[in-house]
Amino acid sequence: MSETPAPTTLGRLRASGHLQRSLRTELRENLLAMLAAGVDPWPGLHGFDSTVIPQLERALLAGHDVVLLGERGQGKTRLLRSLVGLLDEWTPVIAGAELGEHPYDPITPESRRRAGELGDDLPVEWRHRDERYAEKLATPDTSVGDLIGDVDPMKVAEGRRLGDPETIHFGLIPRSHRGIVAINELPDLAERIQVAMLNVMEERDIQIRGYVLRLPLDTLVVASANPEDYTNRGRIITPLKDRFGAEIRTHYPSELEDEVAVIRQEAQLVAEVPDHLVEILARFTRNLRESTSVDQRSGVSARFAIAGAETIAASALHRATRQGEEQAVARVVDLETAVDVLGGKIEFETGEEGREGEILTHLLRTATAESVRSHFRGLDFALLVDRIEAGQMVTTGEQVTARDFLTGLPVLGESDLYDQVCDRLDAHNDGERAGAIELALEGLYLARKISKESSGGETVYG
Repeated sequence: MSETPAPTTLGRLRASGHLQRSLRTELRENLLAMLAAGVDPWPGLHGFDSTVIPQLERALLAGHDVVLLGERGQGKTRLLRSLVGLLDEWTPVIAGAELGEHPYDPITPESRRRAGELGDDLPVEWRHRDERYAEKLATPDTSVGDLIGDVDPMKVAEGRRLGDPETIHFGLIPRSHRGIVAINELPDLAERIQVAMLNVMEERDIQIRGYVLRLPLDTLVVASANPEDYTNRGRIITPLKDRFGAEIRTHYPSELEDEVAVIRQEAQLVAEVPDHLVEILARFTRNLRESTSVDQRSGVSARFAIAGAETIAASALHRATRQGEEQAVARVVDLETAVDVLGGKIEFETGEEGREGEILTHLLRTATAESVRSHFRGLDFALLVDRIEAGQMVTTGEQVTARDFLTGLPVLGESDLYDQVCDRLDAHNDGERAGAIELALEGLYLARKISKESSGGETVYG
């Protein structure tokens, strides 16, 4: 954050050469400047480069209010919050003004009176762009007063007449004058509340209990909604949909690399999670989105894979702490712990009751097999399979340390197979090497080259 600009009165602000811009002009010009300079206006967003982002940029250049439609966990809220980066870092406001008006353009009766009385001595404050973004989760108990405003009984009690416009307590949208107001889950708003937004968004006047207070509000209204909400919990009324200049559909990442990038960016990991495990979780999530056993109207949120990565990291930390390992590194065996706790994040089709665990396990194995083929294609595991078929067994499990696992591997003589496996996954320390070889063993099991038995937290390949 840079230093607050110096002018503190209207006169000094004029002398500094400051120019007033409308909100939409400010967003448009700042976006164009960033694009011309090659600066990414949307940091941290993956998979939208050729679809959602161009549509949103065109909507902002056109000065449109925007509603984002998409299933849960598609980054709608993050995208809306990133709009803050397009605002000027600092903007002047009339000090103490309820709506934060620009000193050149007071709009409420009180601010106009103060501007007339004080002239160039009108006090000026500077507001940071983070303060110009307001967000409201639409809940069934949201009222017209929350969004638009209501009569303030305390102001009436102070002696003002009931017909005095200054008795109005403004709601969230008017208070976002010269800023952005975001409404999440818009269809959850009762239809009568949505009706109250119509004039604010189009005619820019405030209608409260018989008052009609015309204010030239300079506000960008953005909203998010899940498409299934149109039929399940509510809907966006047609006149309000018409007020939004742009309706943009979001989506889940279409490329595996983008899915992995989202997990890496958002997951708060307490232990090392190698890239191949993050890739398996990403493939697992994508398989769920394509499964006919899963209710795709509800979607499979990106939070599913993020929570999965955090869970297997926690499992690795738990093992390292109990077994005295110096470094906590997640392995394939930890993936099963994620399946145990993530089922509640998925909505299954009605006919799949009782098979939820079986479906999750099958799709996780499918994702693991895909990753094995991707990383180990061309490697010859015949020697390892021969050793296991000859009677040697490999033991792993949630509480088996990496060192114990590596010590128990079959001896392959002069073969460098283990080193080749580790090189494919860039594995160096004991935890990473154990995880790489464990993935190879799991791949051999899924290819039906060896068997696997699990019981009591211990897994034996034989």
